[in-house]
Amino acid sequence: MPHDSLFGERIVWSGIPKVTEAPPVLRAAGFLAYLLAAVSTAYAVVVALGLGQSPGALLVFGLWCASLGLACHRLPRHWLAKVEYIVTDHHVIWKRGPFRRSIERRAISYARIFWSPAHPNVGDLELVRAVPTGALRRRLLLRLTGVVAADRVWAIVRGEHEAAPPGHGERPLAQRLDLDERVLWSASGRRTLRGYMPHGRREWTLLGLGAVLGAVSAQIVWSGVPAVSKVVEAGLPLGSAAFIALVFALTTSFLLVLGVAAYLVYDAVIRPGLSASGTRYLITNKRVLIQRAREELHLDRRAIVDVIDAPAGNGLTDLFIVLDGPRARALAASGAFGESERGPHLRPVFECIEDSESASRILRSSPDLRHAA
Repeated sequence: MPHDSLFGERIVWSGIPKVTEAPPVLRAAGFLAYLLAAVSTAYAVVVALGLGQSPGALLVFGLWCASLGLACHRLPRHWLAKVEYIVTDHHVIWKRGPFRRSIERRAISYARIFWSPAHPNVGDLELVRAVPTGALRRRLLLRLTGVVAADRVWAIVRGEHEAAPPGHGERPLAQRLDLDERVLWSASGRRTLRGYMPHGRREWTLLGLGAVLGAVSAQIVWSGVPAVSKVVEAGLPLGSAAFIALVFALTTSFLLVLGVAAYLVYDAVIRPGLSASGTRYLITNKRVLIQRAREELHLDRRAIVDVIDAPAGNGLTDLFIVLDGPRARALAASGAFGESERGPHLRPVFECIEDSESASRILRSSPDLRHAA
């Protein structure tokens, strides 16, 4: 077997990204940059044809925005094209030329898998190590992007070479268990009115930004319509290229600001409330599994040291999982000690469940790692 040059350990698996795409955040940023380029170009037409002034500054800004959008879409694909992933006896390594990042296999707290909507058997495998809370709280993340059969790669990282399931994101988690694994408990979250209330600094910040941008979009309409009327009264023809460019620029600016505001409000209020009922929780004899849409969380039960329940209203309970690991007893900075901070991704928490007593009893017991009969 070949050996890795960094640690001198035996390589048990290696691979490269099957699909190279820009992350969703960069794709959205690139789209916004293209819209800004279009708006800037439209205003350049207004300045040149309607006012008879030089549009150089606006055209330069539009070109810069278009270049930024192209960079957001293309550079990540170029970067990922030469990335290599390596799993050794004790480490998982991300490698690109002289750049390397690694994480100890035994120190991984849990893994998240984000399946690609266009490629059902391809996904991003995110390995998370949670380290102590308090002033030193942080997370170590190692993301393997565009991996074929991401859950099978995670099984190899866990040491389940022979029991590794076939990777396919469209199949339910219960159909992709290890050969010696069985489901002991399962439940789905319930949607509650409390789930639509912002929790934590992040969601309140997004809601505040959404409100500010909503006010800005209203101001665009409030000031833009009279401005267009004055320009027409000053002699700008209704069917001229300058008039069309002015209306296009104002309309696009309004829709852009309003769209960003609506998304921020959705991400802070609506999405967390809707996600509760779309989340499935499974406890097996070996692991804790959580699935929501194309996102999954896989957690080895041997890393669990305790569970904390908190009332969620309407007779429901939030069950927070406390994790342990080498030189650290903690969980991700997403609230496993009863904190209210939520994020856009799955975390080791059972939210809004009914039968929390059974789940707590199973999680507090020792995992059964014997092979099923």
